Amino acid sequence: MSLNTSSSVFLDSVPSNTNRFQVNIINESHDNSAAVSDNTDPPHYEETSFGDEVQNRLRISFRPGNQECYDNFLQNGETTRTDTSFHAYDSHTNTYYLQTFGHNTMDAVPKIEYYRNTGSVSGPKVNRPSLLEIHEQLAKNVTVAPGSADRVANGDGMSSDEQAENKEEEDTSGVVKFGWVKGVLVRCMLNIWGVMLFIRLSWIVGEAGIGLGVIIIGLAVTVTAITGLSTSAIATNGYVRGGLGVLIILLSTMVTSITGLSTSAIATNGFVRGGGAYYLISRSLGPEFGGSIGLIFAFANAVAVAMYVVGFAETVVDLLKESDSMMVDPTNDIRIIGSITVVILLGISVAGMEWEAKAQVILLIILLIAIANFFIGTVIPSNNEKQSRGFFNYQASIFAENFGPSFTKGEGFFSVFAIFFPAATGILAGANISGDLEDPQDAIPRGTMLAIFITTVAYLGVAICVASCVVRDATGSMNDTITSGINCNGSAACGLGYDFSRCQHEPCQYGLMNNFQVMSMVSGFGPLITAGIFSATLSSALASLVSAPKVFQALCKDNIFKGLQFFAKGYGRNNEPLRGYFLTFVIAMAFILIAELNVIAPIISNFFLASYALINFSCFHASYAKSPGWRPAYGIYNMWVSLFGAVLCCAVMFVINWWAAVITYVIELFLYIYVTYKKPDVNWGSSTQALSYVSALDNALELTTVEDHVKNFRPQCIVLTGAPMTRPALLDITHAFTKNSGLCICCEVFVGPRKLCVKEMNTGMAKKQAWLIKNKVKAFYAAVAADCFRDGVRSLLQASGLGRMKPNTLVIGYKKTWRKAPLTEIENYVGIIHDAFDFEIGVVIVRISQGFDISQVLQVQDELEKLERERLALEATIKDNDCEGASGGIRGLFKKAGKLNISKPTPKKDSSINSIQSMHVGEFNQKLVEASAQFKKKQGKGTIDVWWLFDDGGLTLLIPYILTLRKKWKDCKLRIYVGGKINRIEEEKIAMASLLSKFRIKFADIHIIGDINIKPNKESWKVFEEMTEPYRLHESCKDLPTAEKLKRESPWKITDTELEAVKEKSYRQVRLNELLQEHSRAANLIVLSLPVARKGSISDLLYMTWLEILTKNLPPVLLVRGNHKNVLTFYS
Repeated sequence: MSLNTSSSVFLDSVPSNTNRFQVNIINESHDNSAAVSDNTDPPHYEETSFGDEVQNRLRISFRPGNQECYDNFLQNGETTRTDTSFHAYDSHTNTYYLQTFGHNTMDAVPKIEYYRNTGSVSGPKVNRPSLLEIHEQLAKNVTVAPGSADRVANGDGMSSDEQAENKEEEDTSGVVKFGWVKGVLVRCMLNIWGVMLFIRLSWIVGEAGIGLGVIIIGLAVTVTAITGLSTSAIATNGYVRGGLGVLIILLSTMVTSITGLSTSAIATNGFVRGGGAYYLISRSLGPEFGGSIGLIFAFANAVAVAMYVVGFAETVVDLLKESDSMMVDPTNDIRIIGSITVVILLGISVAGMEWEAKAQVILLIILLIAIANFFIGTVIPSNNEKQSRGFFNYQASIFAENFGPSFTKGEGFFSVFAIFFPAATGILAGANISGDLEDPQDAIPRGTMLAIFITTVAYLGVAICVASCVVRDATGSMNDTITSGINCNGSAACGLGYDFSRCQHEPCQYGLMNNFQVMSMVSGFGPLITAGIFSATLSSALASLVSAPKVFQALCKDNIFKGLQFFAKGYGRNNEPLRGYFLTFVIAMAFILIAELNVIAPIISNFFLASYALINFSCFHASYAKSPGWRPAYGIYNMWVSLFGAVLCCAVMFVINWWAAVITYVIELFLYIYVTYKKPDVNWGSSTQALSYVSALDNALELTTVEDHVKNFRPQCIVLTGAPMTRPALLDITHAFTKNSGLCICCEVFVGPRKLCVKEMNTGMAKKQAWLIKNKVKAFYAAVAADCFRDGVRSLLQASGLGRMKPNTLVIGYKKTWRKAPLTEIENYVGIIHDAFDFEIGVVIVRISQGFDISQVLQVQDELEKLERERLALEATIKDNDCEGASGGIRGLFKKAGKLNISKPTPKKDSSINSIQSMHVGEFNQKLVEASAQFKKKQGKGTIDVWWLFDDGGLTLLIPYILTLRKKWKDCKLRIYVGGKINRIEEEKIAMASLLSKFRIKFADIHIIGDINIKPNKESWKVFEEMTEPYRLHESCKDLPTAEKLKRESPWKITDTELEAVKEKSYRQVRLNELLQEHSRAANLIVLSLPVARKGSISDLLYMTWLEILTKNLPPVLLVRGNHKNVLTFYS
């Protein structure tokens, strides 16, 4: 069965074989409608191949202008009948229909467009149908907007017209993109074959030697084989020091190979944008590491431009010396030539990536010819002139002599390594332009690893060949031949007929140790080597000149360092960072003025090694975090090898130059702390986040194995704040005794239809948690949707928390408006207190004089801000019209008139603002705003009065003690009030002091209250009676039938029987308020034992009356009741 994609699909004649994976909108002619409508047989379903039809599985076809024919086609997610009745599976009726997988549905099959980011350059992002759209019942008449058929069928977030527009933009944008050869392989090879290949490799061989090469190579192969890596791990940059020369190359190769493998793994774990090493590190480890190393890496690349240009200038100066054409002196000539060169390179870079790429290809061809020319020259018989300069073709004696190291004064293994290592930095030349690659995930690993292998083989080959052909020191004089009868000093040159012994006492100009142009002398045609040197140095400089701005631009675009946003702007179709080019140019010029290659090279070695260390650590960290999102397509890597590579890079940094390594780490640490402090608003799903989650999960699971102990008890609170910003004072006082010690969850219950509640809840979740973070409140936000408030709180009490981190205390604000509230609200309020006790959860009720809810204040503030924004926008519009109107002529006059019309509403806006301010000045006074922030302030010297009337396990005492440990409350002293007998006040005071000292709780004073149980005065009791009067049933004054009827009609009212039964308790609440007024009126905070209402005995309204009379006209009060399990102990 094949798909028909021809235009016949759009015609009236429909193919008989309807594809069940093809979505067609079909329009039948009216002539055939009658005949076709009789066909009610379902179609025959055939086996279908996904592979053949993957490109067309969701194609929708319809005739322009006939959209009205497919209106009203869906009902409950299935096809519904239109005016012309048809069967759900009929493919020949007079209608439009959608068909996917043989069923008519809005469900969408998997497509890449659903997974793209908004603004993706690789294609438009579209939105699949939401779960709500699929799950909820559809309206009976669904109108499909013209042009939206694709969206309905495929769940796309944009119409087909918009998709076509985006596609057209992609096709016509003309952005230059490179494949893996031109974009990565060529660049990496050119950058690795830089300055060192032609003008320093011979010096390195002279300093070091050749020996131990086979053993070291064998060891490297063994290591890579054991770790499961490919032989490409033995490739990249290096030096050759005779015996140690190969070691230098292989050590560099090991570092860069492991880094290359790590880079490949990270680059294939998702779409890679521009930014190279910075992008890889920042998206893996987060902005803190990425931002710090990105700045260093961009700077290192800018300095590398200077290094390569100075290498080029050295060669030119050597040529000028030979022709006796020096301009000033060698140092200043290098500066002059380097400056001119970097200006030319800047011009090529600014011209665009396409020109730069063409230049790179030409330079590579020249470089390959030059390398081949060198190898050919080693087998061409040497003449007398070359022999006097130390070249004797392949000689076993020279190989043996150059086998071991021969360091000159001041040089050593790692000093030579430091000079050579920057050549290895070329491995990231391709990754650095990741934004300009067609497929970075494929190009980076393939091009990088192949470049490492090819260049390493070349370095090893050149090093061994040049060390087998050229002696270390030569005079260059053809008269230094050995005559018969003169004793030979035993050197290889002596055995070959030349006496260069005077080089041991005076400086010579030729040989591996002295002549940087050895390769030019050895080659078959010297000028080709010179061309190769030019090619190698210029191509590397060009690559670094492009890399540095690209990396820097990506860093600036992320706005991690606010002051660098200026350099984020790009120009042209390739978004070229022209500003970054000029900054790189300035840095390069500054270092070119140093004019010493051996000074510049070590400066950037540590910067590049720090970058490599973090790339390797990124790969290790991402693997170690075990995030499901870590799925690199490049499988040839090992997390422990990456960790070894990171440690190796750090070790090499210190061995090369310990003080430079310290400076590098200090700079990186400073930048890391700066970025951490600034907290950039980015979320890249870094492995740091993944590891934080894994660590938290492991700790939570480990905590479940630990039994609870009273010494480790801490209040873990559910706070019914609603939206946290609406009751800040309630959250502040709770946060004061939970911060850094206990769990705090701000909870909100959405009551109403589930669909609306869930939508509102989900949209505000992130915003409210962000508010907590912004205000530095260490708390979580949780919300539930429920049919009633009490059910929602009940769910929170049972399900909140995780493992041992479960709430043990409920914190609620006092319901100040209970006397005006509907009865159901009062029942819910008291009911949640009962529920908390049922679940053995402590309760804290907080009361302040002004109340907690400031939601209306916030609403007014939002309205004022909105009006202010509108006013500013209006003023900006008027100003713009003013400017346009000033252009003159009749048009200007009309524009000014228009401006006058626009300006008319302005006074209305201002007057509305004033009216709102005046309207709310009484209702939302300053006292309410101040009360909402009263617990944010430092409390100053004062007292926290603890009325520990009933032993609830110690929570009433523990909470105020924790408060005194906080910075804002540390100046407040604890005063303890307990009930006792009048005739035993001193004894009970001593006993309580002894108990508190055993608990190690400091206190300022202890008061024993012996007159709690006496009757309150008449005035206070009268207030209580007046408070209960509106809610009393007064059934005792009625006859029995009437009383029973009243009880049935108003079961919520306070009966005379109930009031009489608990009269003593009512006396106690009123008397306690008198005592509180007497002793604690001036306290900063009162912590008081919460009276418990026995279920079925105390009505809700009576209980609320108790709470009201108990806390009336007092400073802030915390009514506390623990779950009657010990939270304090004096045992160790």
